[in-house]
Amino acid sequence: MKLDPRHLLQLSVVVESGSFQLAADRLRLTQPALSRNMKTLEDRLGVPLFQRDGRRSVPNDDALRLAKNGLAIRIAQEQASTHADNVASGQSGLLRLGAPPIVAGRYLTSVLAKFMNDFPDCVVELRTGLVHELRSMVERGQIDLVIAPQNLAEHSEELEFLPLVNDRIGILSKVDHHLSKQKKITRNDLKNERWLAHSRGSLLWHQTETAMVALGLHQIRIACVTDSIRSALEIVAETELITTMPRLTTEPYLGDQLSFLPFEHPLFKRNLGAVYRANMPVSPAMSRFLKLLQRGSN
Repeated sequence: MKLDPRHLLQLSVVVESGSFQLAADRLRLTQPALSRNMKTLEDRLGVPLFQRDGRRSVPNDDALRLAKNGLAIRIAQEQASTHADNVASGQSGLLRLGAPPIVAGRYLTSVLAKFMNDFPDCVVELRTGLVHELRSMVERGQIDLVIAPQNLAEHSEELEFLPLVNDRIGILSKVDHHLSKQKKITRNDLKNERWLAHSRGSLLWHQTETAMVALGLHQIRIACVTDSIRSALEIVAETELITTMPRLTTEPYLGDQLSFLPFEHPLFKRNLGAVYRANMPVSPAMSRFLKLLQRGSN
C-alpha cells in the first residue's frame, strides 16, 4: 500500500502540535485543508487515526506509529534542504582538483588546508600527474579544475585559463655549487654542467630545452632523468648537478641546502593558473576555492 508522504509528514505535525489548527499554522495550510488530508489518509488506510475527546481529536496508536514515519520524512527533507543550501553556497560539495607534483605540494596544500578548514563539509579529491595527463583528465570530465601552467590550455577552445601568478623558471643547484659564487651565469658557464632532467613528457623540461636551444646550447649533459620532484630536489642538494624548477612553487622546499643560480631567460616565463572546461558550469565550491587562490596570489 502506497501512502502519500506529505500526509504522513502532516500527521506528524498534528501529533506534535496537539491540535489541527496549530498544525495547520505550522504547515501554512488552512485547517479545513489539513482535515481533508487526514481524512484522505484514513480512507487510504481503511482505519480511523483520531478519536474525539470533546472538541479535541486525539491520535490513536496507529496515528502515533505513522507519525514516527512522518517525522523521519520531515528530518530527511530538512537534512536534504540544508545540504542543498550548503552546496548552493559552496559550504559543501565535491571539489575535484589536479596539479603537477611541484604545484600540488606546499603551494597548493596551504590553500587547500584553509579551504577545508573554512568549509569542512566539502570533500576534496586531489590528483597529480604530468601536464598532458592532467589535460586529458579535465577534458574527459574526470577532474573539474587543474592548477597548472598556461600551456596546458593553449590551442584548445574547450579549456579556459584563469591566470594566478608568474611562476617563472630558475636553474636550481646546491647552495655551495661553484656557479653560485658568480654574479651572472652565461651560456659558457652552463655548457659543461651536468644536468638532472625531468621526464620527457614534462612541460617544464620541454620549456628548459627550448630556452637552452635559444641560448645556443643545442645539447646539454644529462646525468639523471626523473619524474619524481622529491628525488630531483634531494639529488641536486647532494651533487654538482643542476636542474630547472619553477621558482615560486619550489621556494618552500629550498631550506639551507638549495638555491637558484643568478640566471634569467625570456623563455623561462611560466604563467600559472586555473584551467577548466569552458562549457562547464562553475560550482559554488569551485568558485570559493578559486577566490582563495586568487587572494593568496595577490
